[in-house]
Amino acid sequence: MWRILIGEFFGDLRTQKLRAGLTMFAMTWGTIAIVLLLSFGEGLKVAISTGLLNAGDRLFMVYGGTTSKEWEGLSTGRRVLLREADLALLQQSIPEIDLGSPSYGRWGTSLRYGDQKTTTYMEGVYPEFTEMRRMFPAAGGRFLNRQDLDQRRRVLFLGNEIAERLFGDEDPVGKTVLLDGLPFTVIGVMQKKFQDSSNNGPDADRAIIPASTLQTIYGPRYVSHLLIRPRDVREAGLVKQRLYEVLGRRYQFDPADIRALSMWDFIEDKKMTDAIGLGIQIFLGMVGAFTLIVAGVGVANIMYVVVRERTREIGIKRAVGARRPHIMAQFVSEALLITLLGGAIGLAVAGLVVAGIRAIPGDDPAMQYIANPILSWPIALGCAGTLALIGLAAGFLPARRAAAVDPVESLRYE
Repeated sequence: MWRILIGEFFGDLRTQKLRAGLTMFAMTWGTIAIVLLLSFGEGLKVAISTGLLNAGDRLFMVYGGTTSKEWEGLSTGRRVLLREADLALLQQSIPEIDLGSPSYGRWGTSLRYGDQKTTTYMEGVYPEFTEMRRMFPAAGGRFLNRQDLDQRRRVLFLGNEIAERLFGDEDPVGKTVLLDGLPFTVIGVMQKKFQDSSNNGPDADRAIIPASTLQTIYGPRYVSHLLIRPRDVREAGLVKQRLYEVLGRRYQFDPADIRALSMWDFIEDKKMTDAIGLGIQIFLGMVGAFTLIVAGVGVANIMYVVVRERTREIGIKRAVGARRPHIMAQFVSEALLITLLGGAIGLAVAGLVVAGIRAIPGDDPAMQYIANPILSWPIALGCAGTLALIGLAAGFLPARRAAAVDPVESLRYE
């Protein structure tokens, strides 16, 4: 049966080339529109999410603040300054914490290698910092380890851009750099990454040393901030509440006083960016779907014309014994094949466009948002399913009308 239906379909294509071509073009154009819209939307969503995660991967950056509520006879306006020992206390008191690191920050740090000199923001941290901030080492190097911390080694990890400024094309690993006049050995360089938010500048322009080494050289009493990552993002609210409770007891402030601590909540920011990305995808998908629906209306109109033009043919088939399901199947299958064939061409063209745009070279961060379309299997399968539904809907009503043709009356039709 399907062989007969397909043969009739291609026979109609040969006899009605212009009509079938225009109808198929409408489906092709609609498919290209929806696939490109969803691909660019997916690329934008991934770029926003990646840029945020590369600044802080599911963590809290906890800063000291100023109390805004009285507590047990103590006045408002008291400064809360955090220490490295607070991290150990939090990890002991809150088992839901997975990773943590202090951050001692220092602006205006001087770096010199040979005749090259630059200044940057330097941080003293723990080895866990590499995973929380996604500052992963490039091949041939490494990040700080526990021995570096315990032995207060003068080792240095560089962002990729500052390493390029100091060393050019030379491999920095193993070389000695003068950091504020003191010799440090470069142990690694950060892999290049896309980052759309930062604290105190981008990671690509940063110098990292062990927290213990920074304390030994500069002797700061307070950390710039603490980095805390929960074991499970579903426990983020509990961990945040316990942070205020534990530090509230230590520094004597009301746990409900949100101004006592300043916090950058990357987990909540991730939820917000995901929601924004989903909203963009829904909007773009609706625009593309309406384009396909309009094309589907065109297919339905064409099928109505086909039914009218082939009334005598339908009557003859009914007169010689063709059943209504066979007549309906003929016109539904024609509408479905026109829709799917046009959709397949559109999907192929859209895939080539996406591949061509992604092949365009460029280091501009803005290109991560603009020229980063992603054609995923869910998008392709979703478009295929939509096309199938539109094809069935576009063919059903004309097919039902064709199947209802009276054989005797149709033979009189001119």
